[in-house]
Amino acid sequence: MAQYGKTAYWDERYTKDPEPFDWYQRYSGIRDLVAQYIKKEDNLLVAGSGNSRLSEDLYEDGYSSIANIDISRVVIDQMSDKYKEKPALTWQQMNVCSLEFPDESYDAVIGKATMDAVLCGEGSTANIAKMCSEVSRVLNANGVFFIVSYGVPDNRLNYLENDDYGWTVTVHTVPKPTVSATAVPDTKDANSVHYVYVCQKGGGVKLEEN
Repeated sequence: MAQYGKTAYWDERYTKDPEPFDWYQRYSGIRDLVAQYIKKEDNLLVAGSGNSRLSEDLYEDGYSSIANIDISRVVIDQMSDKYKEKPALTWQQMNVCSLEFPDESYDAVIGKATMDAVLCGEGSTANIAKMCSEVSRVLNANGVFFIVSYGVPDNRLNYLENDDYGWTVTVHTVPKPTVSATAVPDTKDANSVHYVYVCQKGGGVKLEEN
């Protein structure tokens, strides 16, 4: 697992295997939740974009301003080239723990598996605090940090529920994609779901957990 926290691992992975890969969930699995919290016209940042189809799917669904960052220069160069005909999608090599954006420059930040990757690296607790602090800084007064993770609330909320970030955290579960269309997931079983942590600034109303 520790390799997921290393830039060199990702550079090598994307060099060897440039095919699109989606960790945990395709956009279709989280689309309804995204729509619940993020508006089509929002200025959106995808942090730790990798070579996921997420940004393309968001764009095709009507989201009109999507910045993408990843710590891997290799994958950013690949994606910049792949989507050069789509100027609404921008690509920059950047560390989510040290964002090079002005304060309050985004309405929403999406991190799919990004938090989990940061937690695999050395100094993970300090780095997660930096990530949350930086994301909070670049979000506007009512912004949303939308996190997709395999980590259970007992673990992840320890990192996210901090008054310094100025947000309220709501937990949702989404079924893991199943091979069988007939399989009905048990949402109480941690092995059959992924967790979506929605960190909402501006004293957002805490919605019912589902």
